[in-house]
Amino acid sequence: MDFIFVAIIGALWGSFANVCILRLPESKGVVSGRSFCPNCKKLIIWKDNIPIISFLLLKRKCRQCKKPISFQYTLVEILSLISFLSIYYLYGISLTTLLLIILAFTFIIIFFIDLKHFIIPNSLTFPLMALGFIKSFIPNLDEIFPNYLDSLIGGLFGYGIIWSIIFFYKQVRKKDGMGLGDAKLFAVIGFWFGWISIPFVIFLSSIIALLSVIPDLIKNLKKMTTQIPFGPYIIIGTLVYLFFENNLRSIIF
Repeated sequence: MDFIFVAIIGALWGSFANVCILRLPESKGVVSGRSFCPNCKKLIIWKDNIPIISFLLLKRKCRQCKKPISFQYTLVEILSLISFLSIYYLYGISLTTLLLIILAFTFIIIFFIDLKHFIIPNSLTFPLMALGFIKSFIPNLDEIFPNYLDSLIGGLFGYGIIWSIIFFYKQVRKKDGMGLGDAKLFAVIGFWFGWISIPFVIFLSSIIALLSVIPDLIKNLKKMTTQIPFGPYIIIGTLVYLFFENNLRSIIF
């Protein structure tokens, strides 16, 4: 029964994540104002706004204008549901669970905003940096989290190394490469998981990004100079690192 409750909460927060994904890039408020169809602009009634279920019942079409509803909405709700359930399964009712749920929820929003708009809002990264450092002073959290010194070094190292890459790339190529949003996202990872996570996540996210664009490069659908959103790959790289953390560290140490 408790897993059903967590699943429902996860799906509901996934629905709110969709609001954030839609409105934050346009600097609109995410708390006030009812949801509306992006095509016909008509308000969505409550029974058409039930996470996942409404999408299926409406057969992926707006009740008013009959235009297709993007599958992204349901995908975000499913990812949020899975994230909530997975974290709860691993850590139960604990402060660690709450912290990781906050991180996962915000990462989902960042993933889809950067994927579409090529931006990572400061309104998301700055609070995560602060929370990542503050939590390092809380005793008896899971060992996945570093102490305050490791957290501080991790945040500074994560931002500093990506800022350096951005700076030197611009000096050599005379144009922008990665954005500072990526540097701030690496700072978040450093504050949350310590400096040791940064080299691994840089390597993993780079490999995953490269593998994802190789087919398009072969088909000449993209060029080496084509801009890609790196935030989603950083988030996937972080997830892979956390899943294989002990194995990855044993390779080096």
